Amino acid sequence: MSGALQDVVVIETTREFYASLAGALLGDFGATVIRVVDISDARTVDHGRDGMHPPERWNSLDELAHRNKQSLAVNLAEPAGREILEKLVAGADVFLTDAPSATLDNEGCDYESLCALKPDIVLTRASGFGPKGPDRDLPAYDELAAARTGVMPTLPQPGQPPVYTGVGQMHTAVMLALGTMIALHHREECGEGQVVDASLFGGNMYSQSLDMQAYLAIRDDRFLEPLSRLDSGNPMSGPMYPSSDGRWVTLAMPDTDKYWPAFAEIMGLDVTDPRFDSHEKRCGESRLEMMQVLDERFRTRPGSHWKQALDEKQLPADVIEKYDYPAADSNAEANRYILNLEHPTHGAVQSLGFPIHMSESPARLRRMAPCVGQHTAEILQERLGYADARIQELEAEGILGAEPLA
Repeated sequence: MSGALQDVVVIETTREFYASLAGALLGDFGATVIRVVDISDARTVDHGRDGMHPPERWNSLDELAHRNKQSLAVNLAEPAGREILEKLVAGADVFLTDAPSATLDNEGCDYESLCALKPDIVLTRASGFGPKGPDRDLPAYDELAAARTGVMPTLPQPGQPPVYTGVGQMHTAVMLALGTMIALHHREECGEGQVVDASLFGGNMYSQSLDMQAYLAIRDDRFLEPLSRLDSGNPMSGPMYPSSDGRWVTLAMPDTDKYWPAFAEIMGLDVTDPRFDSHEKRCGESRLEMMQVLDERFRTRPGSHWKQALDEKQLPADVIEKYDYPAADSNAEANRYILNLEHPTHGAVQSLGFPIHMSESPARLRRMAPCVGQHTAEILQERLGYADARIQELEAEGILGAEPLA
């Protein structure tokens, strides 16, 4: 089984995590993804620039973003290196990049130039702020794109600084992969390639679809301000309550009439309490009083107590977990959302798995992230027909490069 995309060839020249992750998503389902690293480009990307992540014993981001890829390292500033890239494009279906459009123009990798090499090529470009407009070539940083969406000031509790969640990169990566697949389907139907662009700005906006769409419809100022958890309109749906051991319990019972008898019993409340005996009272005149009562009750027991009690009554509620929960969750492992791997150098490791389930053509981990240039000779021989002697000449001339295997 080679994967649903086994006939798709992607040439990738990305530098940023979210753009590279789009290539990995295609590779997970069988696409041949050749990651071309220009050894004449001394620029490096510091994934730890946010200063929040401690040193790792293995490069976890690269391992996720570059799995299921082959790596070719070549000097694109030299004619012989450029020739290699052009030959690869001529046999490819997709050219995936995150270079600004001006850079693509200067380097001869704009859509028209690529079409001269492969008339029906799909150019997939990851951008910061979209393919058009005055900001089309601003630096593509997720933090900056998220700052423009309007959501960051609404996430903290009132009085606290804006919150950056970092989810925009993941949404944008999925959009890039989806857009690529739509373009390939269009090509299959019509015979023509096209340019696909998905931006961090658009990805961050789409990640806030529910609230942003509502704001666009009704222009309600409440969507612009942070809300206290005690400002929730329904005490039994949305707000979080602290337990005695410092954890938080979240409730999702919008139809309070349906759940109230069992919930009141668990919380030690009188189901006929006249303050809370109807949905209208619970979500209306007694809303704040009920939240204060629940706040006090939840503080009397640990999170595990509430989870067990709520689960026994099959009430939609849960304890808010940390990352150690999915890392050890049998359900996450069973669905391959978390992979337990044996790294050739670092031994047993865990990595994010595959968020899409396919019954007949599932995603697979065919190879771990390569070292830079690990497959250079293999690609030149098998895909472009280069002889060993010519490859050795190119290596001696500094056209080809590689880093030692880890």
